[in-house]
Amino acid sequence: MQKLSRAARRAALVVHVTVSAGWLGLTLGLLALGITAATTGAPVTVEASVRAMKLFADWLLLPVAFLTLSSGLLLSLGTTWGLARYRWVYTKFWLTLATTTATVFALRPGVNSAVTAVAGGGPLPDAGDVPFGPVVSLSAYVFMTVISVLKPWGRTRRGRIMSQPFA
Repeated sequence: MQKLSRAARRAALVVHVTVSAGWLGLTLGLLALGITAATTGAPVTVEASVRAMKLFADWLLLPVAFLTLSSGLLLSLGTTWGLARYRWVYTKFWLTLATTTATVFALRPGVNSAVTAVAGGGPLPDAGDVPFGPVVSLSAYVFMTVISVLKPWGRTRRGRIMSQPFA
């Protein structure tokens, strides 16, 4: 891929940081709602909490996740960082892919089943499961933020080979 111009790189970086911060904030909101649903004794509050979680999960989570993933890919492939040259970039890519996949196949279905159970007048199924997804996601996002700032671990093997001068 051709390297991004300075203006394009800056624009992509602003988009990436903004949507990544949005994903982190969205997850904090889901965690607060999940803890509320799991710890309150009021059925009305439980239902309101899981319905709000469903609203966020249905309308915001996937667009924000895909924007984060695509803007990160654009930045890695369009800059000298590369996708597989540095361990921290490579780690962030795989963690973003894993959390996006977990959102699709675990978090959203879990929220949907909680809403179905509570809307039918039943109790919250396994209350500890409701905040579990946001806790895992939040841990991954904080870790990815830390490695984005610190840039630890150096180059990958591929990155070391690519940086060697040709004889």
